Amino acid sequence: MAFTTRDPNDPSKEIPLSLTDSELATGLQYGATAGFDGLVAWVYGLQELAHGRKGGEGWIPSIGAGSQDLIYKAVNAILDHGDVVLVESPVYAGVIPMFRSLHCEQIEVETDANGISSQSLRSILESWPVGKPKPKCLYTVPYGCNPTGMTAILERRKEVLQLAREYNFLILEDDPYYYLYYGKATRPPSYFTLELDEPEVGRVLRFDSLSKILSAGIRIGFTSGPEPLVQAMNRHTATANLQASSIAQAITLKLLTSWGYEGFFKHTHAVSQFYKGKRDVFERMLHKHLEGLAEWTSPEAGMFVWFKLLLKAPNSTNDGDDDGDSESIIRKNALQKGVLALPGTVFLPNGRKTAYVRASFSLLSETDVDEAVRRLKEVILEARRDL
Repeated sequence: MAFTTRDPNDPSKEIPLSLTDSELATGLQYGATAGFDGLVAWVYGLQELAHGRKGGEGWIPSIGAGSQDLIYKAVNAILDHGDVVLVESPVYAGVIPMFRSLHCEQIEVETDANGISSQSLRSILESWPVGKPKPKCLYTVPYGCNPTGMTAILERRKEVLQLAREYNFLILEDDPYYYLYYGKATRPPSYFTLELDEPEVGRVLRFDSLSKILSAGIRIGFTSGPEPLVQAMNRHTATANLQASSIAQAITLKLLTSWGYEGFFKHTHAVSQFYKGKRDVFERMLHKHLEGLAEWTSPEAGMFVWFKLLLKAPNSTNDGDDDGDSESIIRKNALQKGVLALPGTVFLPNGRKTAYVRASFSLLSETDVDEAVRRLKEVILEARRDL
């Protein structure tokens, strides 16, 4: 089985790769629940290089069918029916149904341009009702958060870790955009790294994905965290889908070992710069068409922009505090003009209305972005006239 890959050292060149007969035979058979030995070993090496975490510290990795598969299994391993869970808000929409399926109460922790608000988290925990079961975990996307695009600053990460120890909860660090960081400042360390500075380790369960940096369709992700918890997830895998796809693991392992870690880091840097360019184009069009019609903070990682529609005109006679609702404007009016985005309510566990919108800048050309944002301007102006 043969395929080619771009050379991370010279993207103009392609490297021919092929699975040997033995590798192909292994890829066509059942494998270990936690993943191919070679791929697991590669993850151990990556986490030491990227996060300073070595084997033998009480954590183990496990390979899954994408990080979403692993998050689902972690949620089911940690939470019981009706438990309380802390979630940053706005939150990745893909986890809301997971918590709802267990009838969990989702307590929203505020976020802003500096990521999750540790002050909001502390306020929630300090005012926790007497007799109410304490939360078992906090879910957060610390880099290039989907949907807000925000990256949590170092100070807040340390405070969140301190609160996790103080109030005895786990941190589910969902980090598919870690390698898509393109901010000007040095990338802050992960929770997985920072917990080494804590009096104890074992409160961070980390999720990495290859979807955004290799291929979404290959469906390979990995988790790294406390051994008892990861083993519980592996038992779920053993009874649900047995393992991540063997052939997908074989192809992934061949690719990663051909690059080496240096090649992998060069590749991910190139990918991050690609998205930076996409971000710059999108933001330039926001300034061109939506200046005075929307507000936003420039993302420093990932592929999303979170912006607020200013639906009340400056001379509006509507003096209420209501900022309006993007739901019908985006789902109906914008869609009718051929503009696809998501209304902010999708990312709020309680489904409350909001003037915010999430847009992705990952696929469109500069010309298409220009036209899409121009059409969105028309939608906002029409909505203002209707208020």
